[in-house]
Amino acid sequence: MSQETPRGQDAAGAAGRSAGPLDEVDRRILGELVRDGRISIRTLAERVHVSRTNAYARVERLLRDGVITGFRAQVAPEPAGLGTSAYISLTIEQNTWREVSAELARVRYIEHVALLSGEHDVLALVRAPDNATLRDVVLNRVQSIAGVLSTRTWLVFEEFDGSRSPWE
Repeated sequence: MSQETPRGQDAAGAAGRSAGPLDEVDRRILGELVRDGRISIRTLAERVHVSRTNAYARVERLLRDGVITGFRAQVAPEPAGLGTSAYISLTIEQNTWREVSAELARVRYIEHVALLSGEHDVLALVRAPDNATLRDVVLNRVQSIAGVLSTRTWLVFEEFDGSRSPWE
């Protein structure tokens, strides 16, 4: 499976160069980096069976092409004091998604937002310290955004990552 950007667009969507397809070595590199973003180039090269120079060049190309967008720590919400997680679906007025998205990006405790097709228009993942804070986020912050018609909230009881990375 190749991961190409449309002709004439870079990974960010602006006019420019096109990223080439990912080969098997690129996918193995991505798999290793997803498992451990702090892995050294030397260890990465050993694990994917390429030279250090080749591994370094490939990682640099994947960064330049926007395939790798950064490296960050994965934080466990509960030990970090965010013991309440919920998904909030939003139904919004037609043609307000830009303004609603901009406002949602400013709401503390919203970790992720996705624009959807189907019954709901937007799905947001909220990680809050407690139910009172979650209630405040939903009732006072999200529902007060111009263009939001309704919300629906689902509490998360337990979470786990999938067992297979798409890069394996």
